[in-house]
Amino acid sequence: MRYFLVFLFLSTYFATAQIDRIEPPFWWADMEQDSLQVMLYGKNIAQFEIKAKGANLIDIKRVKNENYLFLNFNLSSQSSGIFEIQFLKGNRIKHRVPYEIKSRRERSAIKSFDASDVIYLLMPDRFANGDLENDISKEVKEGVNRLNPDGRHGGDISGIINHLDYLEELGVTSIWSTPLCEDNDPKVSYHTYAQSDIYKIDPRFGTNHEYQKLGQELHRRGMKLIMDYVTNHWGIEHWMINDLPEENWIHQFETYTNTNHRKEIHSDAYASKIDKKELVQGWFVPTMADLNQSHPLLLRYLIQNAIWWIEYAGVDGFRVDTFPYNNPKPTVSWVKAIRNEYPEFNIVGEGWMHNSIHLSYWQEKSPIAAIQGFDSHLPSVMDFTLNDALVKAFNERNSYWEGGMTRIYKNLQNDFLYPNINNLLIFAENHDTNRINDLYPEFKSYQRLLTVLMTLRGIPQIYYGSEIGMTGNKSKGDGDIRRDFHGGWPEDSHNAFLSSGRTEKETLYFDFTKKLLNWRKKTVAVHFGKTLHYVPQEDVYVYFRYLREHRVMVVVNNNSKDQTLDMNRFEEGISGQTLAYEVLSDHHFTLGNSLEIPAETALIIELNEQ
Repeated sequence: MRYFLVFLFLSTYFATAQIDRIEPPFWWADMEQDSLQVMLYGKNIAQFEIKAKGANLIDIKRVKNENYLFLNFNLSSQSSGIFEIQFLKGNRIKHRVPYEIKSRRERSAIKSFDASDVIYLLMPDRFANGDLENDISKEVKEGVNRLNPDGRHGGDISGIINHLDYLEELGVTSIWSTPLCEDNDPKVSYHTYAQSDIYKIDPRFGTNHEYQKLGQELHRRGMKLIMDYVTNHWGIEHWMINDLPEENWIHQFETYTNTNHRKEIHSDAYASKIDKKELVQGWFVPTMADLNQSHPLLLRYLIQNAIWWIEYAGVDGFRVDTFPYNNPKPTVSWVKAIRNEYPEFNIVGEGWMHNSIHLSYWQEKSPIAAIQGFDSHLPSVMDFTLNDALVKAFNERNSYWEGGMTRIYKNLQNDFLYPNINNLLIFAENHDTNRINDLYPEFKSYQRLLTVLMTLRGIPQIYYGSEIGMTGNKSKGDGDIRRDFHGGWPEDSHNAFLSSGRTEKETLYFDFTKKLLNWRKKTVAVHFGKTLHYVPQEDVYVYFRYLREHRVMVVVNNNSKDQTLDMNRFEEGISGQTLAYEVLSDHHFTLGNSLEIPAETALIIELNEQ
């Protein structure tokens, strides 16, 4: 017995704290929010008493899992420098952990993304491989296999940086990359929506420092970085899912329960509690654990992680995945905390809904949501209803009552539902849809669609590769709509990043896109102007974007026959400005009483006074 007591005494006396993780890994002085939650993770670290030297430790949260500690600091009077977290047994310090508070760097003059931008959505694994050395990493499970459409192909952050000049030439002003944080799923990990560490860039994409460099290189060109953020779920390979702080860190049912995907339930006055529970707490897929944002420690963890990336990498905006799948109340707190720190920071939520009433519910200050006493505080939403119209309209030529251009016209008639129509993200395709060049294989259809997308209200987003005519159909699998960009890999036979390497078709698509995007970049009336439109006749849609004296007239002939327009009908839009410049053809002319427009053609006409 005496020997056992001596052993127990010595074991306790020599016990040391093994700290495997500290998150956030560092923080900054002079933030708007003067409190900081530091999460410590290590074997049985909750057994230690904790003190802080050089910082105001105000609270210690211990959870059921003794491998975690959550320390709360007040940083209101904290200056930059290093303070010390001490682990004690009795009165003896067994371990010391330094923690750094950095000085905030001065942010560039770039504001968050808005309607003056054109967003380029890319999937980093499929865009370009700039560093062959990181294709395989011992830190993660899946390697590279370009022959597998659902496998890793090797694209990375270096590949993006290497082709920023290409994107700048194209006229893109912002990049939205699908998630870049680590996804350690053993297969189909390339999309990275099942993240396993949200403080770490996936090693197959690069490093945190390289992501920071990406932001710097974009800012140097006057471009912006949009981060794809996921608040709804983590992958089941996430290190914290494999050792939960508490059972209610994630939503769990007696048997596996999938979300019902009925996003409209939130705005449904008759929705049942069980349906709402299954929407919010059901898992997106079996490999993605549904997070319980109502857990205060987790919510604070997510808030600080988002702010950490903004401050560390110079992120200019968020696109939030599966926004209506989250518990609304804590997720609103997440949005508000970010915007309190960065008032001009734009956040766009994905809510795949096909009715403008339900979709508008999610934009901040929504009059629809106000009926239920709800305000999302979310600045922007993705306009899926316009997307529905765009993917059908240009295959319905000579359709007068419901289809064709009338689809787009009727969609815009619902704009009164949105508090801020200029802050809707508009798109014809993304990484989850058929590619538009598959839906519309003719170049003339691409011209009409892109002309409309670049001249309507909102923030247009295009999808990588469509500007060179890339195709893909979702019926063949997600890999088909997420093909590798031509020339992004050293072994590729031709390089569409270079004008000399493009095929005739690729050149046709690229040159048109470049001209349109670069024109839009400098056209303020299209960014923030008002809209005036006319009922489509003979499947010809005419609308005006105007701001003060600057007027742009857009004419879209979706008819299979040439049309002649009576210009007297558009007197209100023309407003006496008869000098005209057609942008796409570089043609100057004077407006008369009629206007000829060829079949299946779109015109962009800048108007000036006589």
